[in-house]
Amino acid sequence: MTIACIIRYQIDPFQCDAFREYAETWGRIIPRCGGHLVGYFLPYEGTNDVGWGLIAFESLAEYEAYKARLKADPDARANFAMARSKRFILREERNFVEVVEGTFGLPSTLANKSRAFEAAR
Repeated sequence: MTIACIIRYQIDPFQCDAFREYAETWGRIIPRCGGHLVGYFLPYEGTNDVGWGLIAFESLAEYEAYKARLKADPDARANFAMARSKRFILREERNFVEVVEGTFGLPSTLANKSRAFEAAR
């Protein structure tokens, strides 16, 4: 992946469950339409009205093709309509960032070190 779309949502804090449903639905749609879904995130501690979505693409051209597929996808259109009707998204911002090579999607190595330490004891 070379670029990531970071979506910042200002959400109604009393409708987090609706945002969760919206995000879970994207979990089925985004990969099918060509996006690499990193994840959606709800407020946990601190600010209670901000959620995030992160989607990665090989290029801006891939993102444009993805947008066209979303517009044609009945499930995507229904998810957008549900968000509009329930009005839980108050504001949405999109930023595109470049992935720094060698830093994307690296798993923790702590578990491997702990197992090695335990085995050595």
